[in-house]
Amino acid sequence: MSSDAWADRSVAVPTISAPSSVACLRSLGRRGIRTIAVSEHERSPAARSKYCDETVPVPDPHDDLLAYKDALRSIAMRPDVATIIPVRDVDVYVLSKYRSEFRDYVATPWPDMETLAKTHDRVQLFEAAEKADVPMPETGLLDESRDWDREWIVKARYAVLADEYVDHYSPSQFVDPPTTEYLRPGVEPDVDVFRREMHHVPLLQEYVPSTDEYGFFALYDHGEPVATFQHRQIRAYSYAGGPSSFRESVRIPALENAGRDLLDQLEWHGLAMVEFLRDDDGEFRLMEVNPRFWSSLPFSVQAGADFPYYYWLLANGEKERIDHEYEAGIAGHLLRGELLYLRSILFEDYELTEKPSFSSALTDVLWSIVEHPRFDYASTDDVWPFVQDLQDAYDYYKNRDSVK
Repeated sequence: MSSDAWADRSVAVPTISAPSSVACLRSLGRRGIRTIAVSEHERSPAARSKYCDETVPVPDPHDDLLAYKDALRSIAMRPDVATIIPVRDVDVYVLSKYRSEFRDYVATPWPDMETLAKTHDRVQLFEAAEKADVPMPETGLLDESRDWDREWIVKARYAVLADEYVDHYSPSQFVDPPTTEYLRPGVEPDVDVFRREMHHVPLLQEYVPSTDEYGFFALYDHGEPVATFQHRQIRAYSYAGGPSSFRESVRIPALENAGRDLLDQLEWHGLAMVEFLRDDDGEFRLMEVNPRFWSSLPFSVQAGADFPYYYWLLANGEKERIDHEYEAGIAGHLLRGELLYLRSILFEDYELTEKPSFSSALTDVLWSIVEHPRFDYASTDDVWPFVQDLQDAYDYYKNRDSVK
Protein backbone atom coordinates (compact mmCIF):
# COMPACT_ATOMS: atom_id res chain seq x y z
CA MET A 1 0.00 0.00 0.00
CA SER A 2 1.44 3.41 -0.95
CA SER A 3 1.35 6.48 1.27
CA ASP A 4 -1.27 7.93 -1.10
CA ALA A 5 -3.64 5.15 -0.05
CA TRP A 6 -3.21 6.27 3.57
CA ALA A 7 -4.08 9.91 2.87
CA ASP A 8 -7.63 9.49 4.16
CA ARG A 9 -6.61 7.39 7.20
CA SER A 10 -5.74 8.91 10.57
CA VAL A 11 -3.83 7.85 13.65
CA ALA A 12 -4.66 9.12 17.15
CA VAL A 13 -1.72 9.92 19.45
CA PRO A 14 -2.09 11.02 23.09
CA THR A 15 0.20 14.02 23.47
CA ILE A 16 2.20 14.19 26.68
CA SER A 17 5.28 15.97 27.98
CA ALA A 18 7.59 13.12 26.89
CA PRO A 19 9.14 13.35 23.37
CA SER A 20 7.49 10.10 22.23
CA SER A 21 4.33 11.90 21.09
CA VAL A 22 6.29 14.28 18.87
CA ALA A 23 8.25 11.36 17.39
CA CYS A 24 5.00 9.64 16.41
CA LEU A 25 3.57 12.75 14.74
CA ARG A 26 6.78 13.49 12.85
CA SER A 27 7.35 9.92 11.69
CA LEU A 28 3.81 9.37 10.42
CA GLY A 29 3.09 12.92 9.31
CA ARG A 30 6.14 12.95 7.06
CA ARG A 31 4.68 9.91 5.30
CA GLY A 32 1.41 11.66 4.58
CA ILE A 33 -0.54 9.88 7.32
CA ARG A 34 -3.05 12.19 8.98
CA THR A 35 -2.32 12.70 12.68
CA ILE A 36 -4.68 13.52 15.55
CA ALA A 37 -3.16 14.86 18.78
CA VAL A 38 -5.27 13.79 21.76
CA SER A 39 -4.65 15.76 24.94
CA GLU A 40 -6.15 16.79 28.26
CA HIS A 41 -3.90 19.87 28.29
CA GLU A 42 -4.44 23.14 26.47
CA ARG A 43 -0.91 23.09 25.14
CA SER A 44 1.71 20.43 24.56
CA PRO A 45 4.92 20.24 22.50
CA ALA A 46 3.39 17.70 20.12
CA ALA A 47 0.32 19.83 19.43
CA ARG A 48 2.63 22.58 18.16
CA SER A 49 4.28 20.33 15.61
CA LYS A 50 3.65 21.16 11.97
CA TYR A 51 2.93 17.44 11.54
CA CYS A 52 -0.09 17.68 13.84
CA ASP A 53 -3.18 17.83 11.59
CA GLU A 54 -5.84 17.99 14.30
CA THR A 55 -6.13 18.32 18.07
CA VAL A 56 -8.92 16.75 20.11
CA PRO A 57 -9.40 17.63 23.81
CA VAL A 58 -10.13 14.75 26.19
CA PRO A 59 -10.73 14.47 29.95
CA ASP A 60 -7.74 14.01 32.22
CA PRO A 61 -7.49 10.29 33.12
CA HIS A 62 -6.35 11.29 36.61
CA ASP A 63 -9.72 13.01 37.12
CA ASP A 64 -11.98 10.40 35.52
CA LEU A 65 -10.52 7.31 33.89
CA LEU A 66 -13.85 6.15 32.42
CA ALA A 67 -14.45 9.55 30.84
CA TYR A 68 -11.00 9.34 29.27
CA LYS A 69 -11.79 5.86 27.95
CA ASP A 70 -15.08 7.03 26.50
CA ALA A 71 -13.34 9.94 24.76
CA LEU A 72 -10.78 7.60 23.18
CA ARG A 73 -13.59 5.30 22.09
CA SER A 74 -15.41 8.20 20.44
CA ILE A 75 -12.26 8.99 18.49
CA ALA A 76 -11.85 5.32 17.55
CA MET A 77 -15.41 5.24 16.17
CA ARG A 78 -14.56 7.85 13.55
CA PRO A 79 -14.41 6.16 10.13
CA ASP A 80 -11.05 7.77 9.27
CA VAL A 81 -9.20 6.58 12.41
CA ALA A 82 -7.18 3.40 11.79
CA THR A 83 -5.60 2.93 15.23
CA ILE A 84 -4.52 4.58 18.51
CA ILE A 85 -0.92 4.66 19.74
CA PRO A 86 -0.28 4.15 23.49
CA VAL A 87 2.48 6.45 24.75
CA ARG A 88 2.00 6.08 28.52
CA ASP A 89 0.88 3.38 30.92
CA VAL A 90 -2.62 4.78 31.38
CA ASP A 91 -3.18 4.66 27.60
CA VAL A 92 -2.31 0.97 27.26
CA TYR A 93 -4.20 0.18 30.48
CA VAL A 94 -7.42 1.69 29.11
CA LEU A 95 -6.95 0.21 25.64
CA SER A 96 -6.25 -3.26 27.03
CA LYS A 97 -8.88 -3.31 29.76
CA TYR A 98 -11.60 -2.14 27.36
CA ARG A 99 -10.22 -3.76 24.25
CA SER A 100 -13.61 -5.21 23.33
CA GLU A 101 -14.97 -1.65 23.01
CA PHE A 102 -12.27 -0.67 20.49
CA ARG A 103 -11.69 -3.74 18.33
CA ASP A 104 -14.78 -3.23 16.16
CA TYR A 105 -13.53 0.21 15.10
CA VAL A 106 -9.71 0.26 15.02
CA ALA A 107 -6.74 -2.09 14.83
CA THR A 108 -5.64 -3.14 18.32
CA PRO A 109 -1.91 -3.97 18.31
CA TRP A 110 -1.67 -4.01 22.10
CA PRO A 111 -1.84 -6.84 24.70
CA ASP A 112 -5.01 -8.13 26.30
CA MET A 113 -5.58 -7.32 29.96
CA GLU A 114 -4.34 -10.65 31.29
CA THR A 115 -1.03 -10.27 29.45
CA LEU A 116 -0.69 -6.59 30.32
CA ALA A 117 -1.10 -7.39 34.01
CA LYS A 118 2.00 -9.57 33.81
CA THR A 119 4.06 -6.43 33.19
CA HIS A 120 2.11 -3.87 35.25
CA ASP A 121 2.12 -6.20 38.26
CA ARG A 122 5.81 -6.60 38.96
CA VAL A 123 5.25 -9.69 41.10
CA GLN A 124 3.89 -11.47 38.02
CA LEU A 125 6.63 -9.93 35.88
CA PHE A 126 9.44 -11.35 37.99
CA GLU A 127 7.69 -14.73 38.13
CA ALA A 128 7.71 -14.71 34.33
CA ALA A 129 11.38 -13.69 34.31
CA GLU A 130 12.24 -16.59 36.59
CA LYS A 131 10.46 -19.02 34.25
CA ALA A 132 12.33 -17.52 31.27
CA ASP A 133 15.66 -17.76 33.15
CA VAL A 134 16.19 -14.00 32.83
CA PRO A 135 18.42 -12.62 35.64
CA MET A 136 16.84 -10.15 38.09
CA PRO A 137 17.50 -8.55 41.46
CA GLU A 138 16.13 -10.28 44.55
CA THR A 139 12.57 -9.00 44.80
CA GLY A 140 9.58 -9.56 47.11
CA LEU A 141 6.83 -7.74 48.97
CA LEU A 142 7.82 -5.24 51.64
CA ASP A 143 5.96 -7.10 54.41
CA GLU A 144 8.17 -10.17 54.00
CA SER A 145 11.07 -10.54 56.46
CA ARG A 146 14.50 -9.53 55.15
CA ASP A 147 18.09 -8.87 56.22
CA TRP A 148 17.78 -5.12 56.81
CA ASP A 149 21.57 -4.65 56.92
CA ARG A 150 21.61 -5.03 53.13
CA GLU A 151 20.90 -2.27 50.61
CA TRP A 152 17.28 -2.21 49.43
CA ILE A 153 14.89 -0.01 47.49
CA VAL A 154 11.12 0.27 47.84
CA LYS A 155 9.09 0.65 44.66
CA ALA A 156 5.45 0.36 43.69
CA ARG A 157 4.25 -3.15 42.93
CA TYR A 158 2.05 -1.83 40.11
CA ALA A 159 2.95 0.44 37.21
CA VAL A 160 -0.48 2.07 37.55
CA LEU A 161 -2.83 2.23 40.52
CA ALA A 162 -6.31 1.39 39.27
CA ASP A 163 -9.19 -0.94 40.07
CA GLU A 164 -7.80 -3.86 38.07
CA TYR A 165 -4.90 -4.05 40.55
CA VAL A 166 -6.00 -2.29 43.77
CA ASP A 167 -9.31 -3.48 45.22
CA HIS A 168 -10.46 -0.28 46.90
CA TYR A 169 -10.16 1.80 43.70
CA SER A 170 -13.25 2.48 41.60
CA PRO A 171 -13.20 2.02 37.77
CA SER A 172 -12.99 5.79 37.32
CA GLN A 173 -9.91 6.20 39.53
CA PHE A 174 -6.35 6.28 38.28
CA VAL A 175 -3.19 7.31 40.16
CA ASP A 176 0.44 7.31 39.07
CA PRO A 177 2.52 5.21 41.49
CA PRO A 178 4.90 6.91 43.93
CA THR A 179 8.58 7.15 43.11
CA THR A 180 11.20 4.67 44.23
CA GLU A 181 12.71 5.17 47.70
CA TYR A 182 16.15 4.09 48.88
CA LEU A 183 16.31 2.50 52.34
CA ARG A 184 19.08 3.17 54.81
CA PRO A 185 20.94 -0.09 55.58
CA GLY A 186 20.38 -1.35 59.12
CA VAL A 187 17.02 0.37 59.59
CA GLU A 188 13.84 -1.71 59.28
CA PRO A 189 11.16 0.24 57.37
CA ASP A 190 7.68 0.93 58.71
CA VAL A 191 5.52 -1.23 56.45
CA ASP A 192 2.27 0.44 57.52
CA VAL A 193 3.58 3.89 56.57
CA PHE A 194 4.61 2.69 53.11
CA ARG A 195 1.29 0.88 52.67
CA ARG A 196 -0.66 4.05 53.47
CA GLU A 197 1.47 6.28 51.27
CA MET A 198 1.46 3.89 48.29
CA HIS A 199 -2.13 2.58 48.77
CA HIS A 200 -0.91 -1.03 48.54
CA VAL A 201 1.90 -3.24 49.81
CA PRO A 202 4.89 -2.20 47.64
CA LEU A 203 7.89 -4.18 46.48
CA LEU A 204 11.20 -4.49 48.24
CA GLN A 205 14.03 -4.98 45.78
CA GLU A 206 17.73 -5.58 46.12
CA TYR A 207 19.69 -2.43 45.25
CA VAL A 208 21.93 -3.05 42.23
CA PRO A 209 24.97 -0.74 42.54
CA SER A 210 25.14 0.22 38.89
CA THR A 211 24.01 3.09 36.69
CA ASP A 212 24.87 1.06 33.58
CA GLU A 213 21.32 0.96 32.19
CA TYR A 214 20.22 -0.66 28.95
CA GLY A 215 16.97 -0.79 27.07
CA PHE A 216 15.64 -3.53 24.78
CA PHE A 217 12.79 -2.24 22.62
CA ALA A 218 10.45 -4.38 20.59
CA LEU A 219 7.26 -4.62 18.59
CA TYR A 220 5.62 -8.05 18.76
CA ASP A 221 2.85 -9.65 16.76
CA HIS A 222 1.09 -12.31 18.85
CA GLY A 223 4.25 -13.74 20.37
CA GLU A 224 6.56 -13.11 17.40
CA PRO A 225 9.05 -10.19 17.27
CA VAL A 226 8.75 -8.03 14.15
CA ALA A 227 11.24 -5.29 15.16
CA THR A 228 13.80 -4.82 17.94
CA PHE A 229 16.28 -2.12 19.02
CA GLN A 230 18.79 -1.61 21.84
CA HIS A 231 20.39 1.36 23.52
CA ARG A 232 22.74 2.03 26.40
CA GLN A 233 21.81 4.90 28.68
CA ILE A 234 24.82 7.14 29.26
CA ARG A 235 23.10 9.88 31.28
CA ALA A 236 19.67 10.27 32.85
CA TYR A 237 17.50 13.08 34.22
CA SER A 238 19.29 12.48 37.54
CA TYR A 239 22.82 11.34 38.25
CA ALA A 240 21.18 8.48 40.19
CA GLY A 241 19.25 7.27 37.13
CA GLY A 242 15.77 7.63 35.65
CA PRO A 243 14.64 8.47 32.09
CA SER A 244 17.50 8.90 29.65
CA SER A 245 18.89 12.26 28.60
CA PHE A 246 21.81 10.86 26.55
CA ARG A 247 21.98 7.40 25.06
CA GLU A 248 23.85 5.32 22.46
CA SER A 249 22.50 2.66 20.11
CA VAL A 250 24.08 -0.75 20.65
CA ARG A 251 23.76 -4.30 19.36
CA ILE A 252 24.56 -6.86 22.09
CA PRO A 253 23.50 -10.49 21.57
CA ALA A 254 23.13 -11.20 25.32
CA LEU A 255 20.81 -8.21 25.70
CA GLU A 256 18.76 -9.29 22.69
CA ASN A 257 18.45 -12.79 24.10
CA ALA A 258 17.36 -11.59 27.54
CA GLY A 259 14.75 -9.24 26.12
CA ARG A 260 13.36 -11.80 23.68
CA ASP A 261 13.34 -14.60 26.25
CA LEU A 262 11.16 -12.53 28.57
CA LEU A 263 8.73 -11.27 25.92
CA ASP A 264 8.52 -14.74 24.38
CA GLN A 265 7.61 -16.13 27.81
CA LEU A 266 4.85 -13.53 28.07
CA GLU A 267 3.62 -14.37 24.53
CA TRP A 268 3.72 -10.62 24.00
CA HIS A 269 1.70 -8.56 21.54
CA GLY A 270 2.40 -4.90 20.84
CA LEU A 271 5.06 -2.50 22.05
CA ALA A 272 7.50 -3.07 24.90
CA MET A 273 10.56 -1.51 26.45
CA VAL A 274 12.46 -3.91 28.70
CA GLU A 275 14.82 -2.16 31.13
CA PHE A 276 17.99 -3.84 32.38
CA LEU A 277 20.89 -2.94 34.65
CA ARG A 278 24.24 -4.48 33.79
CA ASP A 279 25.98 -5.55 36.99
CA ASP A 280 29.70 -5.81 37.76
CA ASP A 281 29.76 -9.34 36.33
CA GLY A 282 28.41 -8.12 32.99
CA GLU A 283 25.03 -9.78 33.53
CA PHE A 284 21.85 -8.02 32.38
CA ARG A 285 19.40 -7.93 35.27
CA LEU A 286 15.75 -7.13 34.63
CA MET A 287 14.29 -3.99 36.20
CA GLU A 288 10.88 -3.50 34.56
CA VAL A 289 8.85 -3.58 31.35
CA ASN A 290 7.06 -0.56 29.90
CA PRO A 291 4.29 -1.87 27.60
CA ARG A 292 4.01 1.24 25.39
CA PHE A 293 6.20 3.74 23.56
CA TRP A 294 9.25 4.95 25.46
CA SER A 295 10.28 8.57 26.10
CA SER A 296 13.51 8.20 24.06
CA LEU A 297 11.56 7.15 20.95
CA PRO A 298 12.90 10.06 18.81
CA PHE A 299 16.41 8.66 19.18
CA SER A 300 15.28 5.17 18.13
CA VAL A 301 13.86 6.71 14.95
CA GLN A 302 17.06 8.69 14.32
CA ALA A 303 19.09 5.47 14.61
CA GLY A 304 16.93 3.88 11.91
CA ALA A 305 14.40 2.00 14.06
CA ASP A 306 11.21 3.83 13.02
CA PHE A 307 8.82 2.21 15.48
CA PRO A 308 5.85 4.56 14.88
CA TYR A 309 5.92 3.53 11.23
CA TYR A 310 6.38 -0.13 12.17
CA TYR A 311 3.37 0.15 14.48
CA TRP A 312 1.32 1.69 11.66
CA LEU A 313 2.32 -1.09 9.24
CA LEU A 314 1.42 -3.78 11.78
CA ALA A 315 -1.92 -2.10 12.50
CA ASN A 316 -2.68 -2.01 8.76
CA GLY A 317 -1.79 -5.65 8.14
CA GLU A 318 1.51 -4.91 6.37
CA LYS A 319 4.14 -6.20 8.79
CA GLU A 320 6.02 -7.83 5.90
CA ARG A 321 7.10 -4.31 4.88
CA ILE A 322 8.87 -3.69 8.19
CA ASP A 323 12.63 -3.33 7.72
CA HIS A 324 14.01 -3.05 11.24
CA GLU A 325 17.72 -2.56 10.63
CA TYR A 326 19.32 0.25 12.63
CA GLU A 327 22.73 1.83 13.07
CA ALA A 328 24.67 0.93 16.20
CA GLY A 329 27.22 3.27 17.76
CA ILE A 330 25.43 6.61 17.38
CA ALA A 331 24.16 8.76 20.24
CA GLY A 332 21.55 11.43 20.91
CA HIS A 333 20.18 13.79 23.56
CA LEU A 334 17.12 15.21 25.21
CA LEU A 335 18.45 18.70 25.95
CA ARG A 336 15.95 19.33 28.75
CA GLY A 337 17.07 16.04 30.28
CA GLU A 338 20.71 17.14 30.12
CA LEU A 339 19.81 20.30 32.04
CA LEU A 340 17.96 18.22 34.63
CA TYR A 341 21.00 15.96 34.97
CA LEU A 342 23.22 18.94 35.74
CA ARG A 343 20.60 20.35 38.10
CA SER A 344 20.48 17.07 40.02
CA ILE A 345 24.23 17.29 40.68
CA LEU A 346 23.82 20.77 42.12
CA PHE A 347 20.69 20.29 44.21
CA GLU A 348 20.06 16.58 44.89
CA ASP A 349 21.76 13.94 47.04
CA TYR A 350 21.37 10.15 46.85
CA GLU A 351 23.10 8.22 49.59
CA LEU A 352 23.68 5.03 47.59
CA THR A 353 24.97 6.73 44.44
CA GLU A 354 28.26 8.61 44.09
CA LYS A 355 27.77 12.16 42.81
CA PRO A 356 30.06 13.28 39.94
CA SER A 357 31.74 16.65 40.05
CA PHE A 358 29.73 19.40 38.39
CA SER A 359 32.64 20.69 36.32
CA SER A 360 33.44 17.29 34.81
CA ALA A 361 29.72 16.60 34.20
CA LEU A 362 29.29 19.94 32.44
CA THR A 363 32.32 19.26 30.25
CA ASP A 364 30.97 15.80 29.36
CA VAL A 365 27.56 17.22 28.43
CA LEU A 366 28.93 20.02 26.27
CA TRP A 367 31.46 17.81 24.50
CA SER A 368 28.88 15.11 23.76
CA ILE A 369 26.49 17.70 22.28
CA VAL A 370 29.23 18.82 19.88
CA GLU A 371 30.23 15.24 19.05
CA HIS A 372 26.67 13.87 18.74
CA PRO A 373 24.30 16.65 17.57
CA ARG A 374 21.07 14.61 17.59
CA PHE A 375 18.17 15.83 19.69
CA ASP A 376 14.74 14.53 20.66
CA TYR A 377 12.84 17.79 20.21
CA ALA A 378 15.17 20.16 18.37
CA SER A 379 14.60 19.92 14.62
CA THR A 380 15.30 22.49 11.93
CA ASP A 381 12.12 21.65 10.03
CA ASP A 382 9.81 21.52 13.10
CA VAL A 383 11.02 24.00 15.72
CA TRP A 384 7.94 24.74 17.84
CA PRO A 385 7.83 21.50 19.87
CA PHE A 386 11.34 22.28 21.14
CA VAL A 387 10.36 25.83 22.08
CA GLN A 388 7.23 24.63 23.87
CA ASP A 389 9.12 21.93 25.76
CA LEU A 390 11.63 24.44 27.12
CA GLN A 391 8.82 26.79 28.11
CA ASP A 392 6.97 24.01 29.91
CA ALA A 393 10.11 22.95 31.79
CA TYR A 394 10.81 26.55 32.82
CA ASP A 395 7.24 27.04 34.06
CA TYR A 396 7.28 23.75 35.98
CA TYR A 397 10.45 24.46 37.93
CA LYS A 398 9.55 28.09 38.47
CA ASN A 399 6.23 27.09 40.03
CA ARG A 400 7.80 24.28 42.05
CA ASP A 401 10.48 26.51 43.50
CA SER A 402 7.92 29.21 44.34
CA VAL A 403 5.87 26.66 46.33
CA LYS A 404 8.97 25.75 48.32
